Amino acid sequence: GVGAHPHRGFSPVSFIYEGGVHHRDSRGNNSIVYAGGTQWTNAGMGLEHSERPPYDIQALGGVQELLQVWINTPAKYKMNQPEYFPLSKEDTPTITTPDGLVTLRIPAGELDGVQGKIPTFFPVTTIMGTFATGGSYTFNFPAHHNTLLYVLSGALTVNDDTVLEAQQMALFNNVAGSFTIKANTTTNLFIGNGEPLNEPIAAHGPFVMNTQTEIMEAFRDYRMGKMGVLIED
Repeated sequence: GVGAHPHRGFSPVSFIYEGGVHHRDSRGNNSIVYAGGTQWTNAGMGLEHSERPPYDIQALGGVQELLQVWINTPAKYKMNQPEYFPLSKEDTPTITTPDGLVTLRIPAGELDGVQGKIPTFFPVTTIMGTFATGGSYTFNFPAHHNTLLYVLSGALTVNDDTVLEAQQMALFNNVAGSFTIKANTTTNLFIGNGEPLNEPIAAHGPFVMNTQTEIMEAFRDYRMGKMGVLIED
């Protein structure tokens, strides 16, 4: 796991595929989310948090697999108060194809009329997908959005011509507005889709802001304790 550390100006989001994550932060949040769930933190003006395997996994052992994605926050919201949204597998809106070969969980955003539960600052859709061999799905997103596809395990074909295997990623400039995925074997994947912010980015360590001055201010505020202090028991 990862001990106490700060963030400001973006959303670190953990999509949990196996095992679980125990989140604690300097704003008093303390929760465990297991496989199939999501932990979404809007760091805002700043907080300290830790992410560790739950005690049962630490004590008894087990497999831990998650994907953490950093989602930028628009400039006008970067200094909001921090927020934390834990979402279990059971509470995550889900699409299952009629043949049962594809399961898509939508923590945030919207897919084919299914609305995710986690609010976002700008149009963003996140999808945790499980495809059985031969499972197929066509994704339709706004043509001006960008899309990321990451394969955690298995192998798939995009639009009948591009093969992606485990730990490979594709970035789409989504001009066509849609693409089709077909699984060549049992596959776990992640899709992130969003509207470009078209804002300058300044990033250093755990902070993502718009200017280098704001980065220096973030380090100053952290050292002054303005992001709170997390003391783990």
